Amino acid sequence: MADPASVSIVIPAYNEAGAISDLVGALNRAAPWREIIVVDDGSADDTGARASSAGAAVVRHPYNKGNGAAIKSGIRRATGDFVLIVDGDGQHPPEDSLRLASRLGEYDLVIGARAEATQATQARRSGNAALNHLASYLTGRPIPDLTSGFRGARRAYLQEFLHLLPNGFSAPTTTTLAFIKAGYNVGFEPIEARQRIGNSHIRLARDGTKFLMIIFKIVTLYSPLRIFLPVSAASFALGAGYALWTIATQQHVTNSSVILIMFAVIVFLVGLVSEQISALRFEGRQ
Repeated sequence: MADPASVSIVIPAYNEAGAISDLVGALNRAAPWREIIVVDDGSADDTGARASSAGAAVVRHPYNKGNGAAIKSGIRRATGDFVLIVDGDGQHPPEDSLRLASRLGEYDLVIGARAEATQATQARRSGNAALNHLASYLTGRPIPDLTSGFRGARRAYLQEFLHLLPNGFSAPTTTTLAFIKAGYNVGFEPIEARQRIGNSHIRLARDGTKFLMIIFKIVTLYSPLRIFLPVSAASFALGAGYALWTIATQQHVTNSSVILIMFAVIVFLVGLVSEQISALRFEGRQ
């Protein structure tokens, strides 16, 4: 178990004045953390002032940059060996922070996996379930909650992937996939999420496509054949099947079949080259 004195709490917050004081107070009562850092991401209310009054160190952005940018600012400011990220909207029970911290050390990244019933709406639950299934296939291991913002990790390992983190709402997705594909120990701790205070800043239609692109980007960086091989196999199967059908019915092979098979070969070779490039990225890593 990580000693709470070695854990820095980072709370990204944007217009969370209604929840931030109680959250910081409850975290202070839960354990003697090394520090609690609230990153006020250009809030239009008094989020920063309330966080400071409750005992948190406050990092202020002069304008709204996004959840991911706030997380990066908090990680850069943190001094603990471990960083525990908690959303500023009151969804994450502060008492669960000790449960996540208790698994740090054994695991390099611990994610608070929300029960499906506690997630906000049916559309949100369905969208998250689809992302979880896709990410599980692409990474080769079960991922019960890809997008949970409640997570703890070794600070040094987070800094390794800091350049990959987007400024928007895909930082949790990116860290989960990057840690798994880099071979670090990743664990999931079941939690019960609460109803958030205030309005959500995530929009399913707008941000869902971004989450998908982040998944493909990270998996392509670390395990390209997980994407290239299925595309190649599907194209080859379609081309070969169509060729056999035209031979049986028309006694010749069409150009379409040849193009599909050639496309399959090219995609497969590109995937192999990408896999080698991906392997080279890890040469010399400490």
